[in-house]
Amino acid sequence: MRLWHRDLIKYLPKLQLLSQWRECCCIAKNIADKGTPNHILVNKIMNYPMADFWNYTRLVTEEMRRRGYKVDVDKFTKHYYKFGDPLPALNNHPFVGWHNDRYLKQCYYNLSEKYDCGGIPKEEWERIAVYWYMAHIAKGV
Repeated sequence: MRLWHRDLIKYLPKLQLLSQWRECCCIAKNIADKGTPNHILVNKIMNYPMADFWNYTRLVTEEMRRRGYKVDVDKFTKHYYKFGDPLPALNNHPFVGWHNDRYLKQCYYNLSEKYDCGGIPKEEWERIAVYWYMAHIAKGV
């Protein structure tokens, strides 16, 4: 399990974006049923208001819709409403502190490895690489 850095959502390859939606639904179900996601890479979610998880998932679903994918939000909300605020405030910057520059680099290199191993098509990788170059290399970060 992994929640990709929020800044990468709009650049994620199709497979990673659709998998992220499944991850969000699975995490919501685990929290509703067991009180925790119970996975080392996402347990940090419990250190934040559940509204952050709601808003993160909203970013994922908005990107899916932008790309023309159908989203059955009920798969998420039926679990989320068992433990979360039904009307959280909209926030495009969930998980402040966790989704920092260090985590962004970790996610970028994870995607880079997936590309190197043939798991991401070249045209999808190029979108990520251009974003990374414009956001980091060109600015001297």
